[in-house]
Amino acid sequence: MDKSKRLFLKSKKSFRRSLSPTIRSGDRIDYKNMSLLYRFLSQQGKILSRRVNKLTLKQQRLITIAIKQARILSSLPFINVNSLPFVKIVKKGKKKFEKSKSTSRTTTVLKKKKR
Repeated sequence: MDKSKRLFLKSKKSFRRSLSPTIRSGDRIDYKNMSLLYRFLSQQGKILSRRVNKLTLKQQRLITIAIKQARILSSLPFINVNSLPFVKIVKKGKKKFEKSKSTSRTTTVLKKKKR
């Protein structure tokens, strides 16, 4: 076969990605299983996408439902408080809210013309 004809042949590789076994067969996808749910949250507290998690569609749906149930029952926070810029944690464990650095804006004061 010529090299010129070889270029137009399709490869026989499949396009399916291999799914990593992040959820084992013994793991139960439940809102009470916090160690499992924390694996699928970002540092900001967002649910990671299916491509990042490498889960099947059914597993991702079950994970999403379980995380939302845990948030409603206050087992999981809606956002990660430690990642916010205006929260400072004091040694005693109390959270102290402070303003973040103010950005300097150029404001112009409009003066009325005197007649």
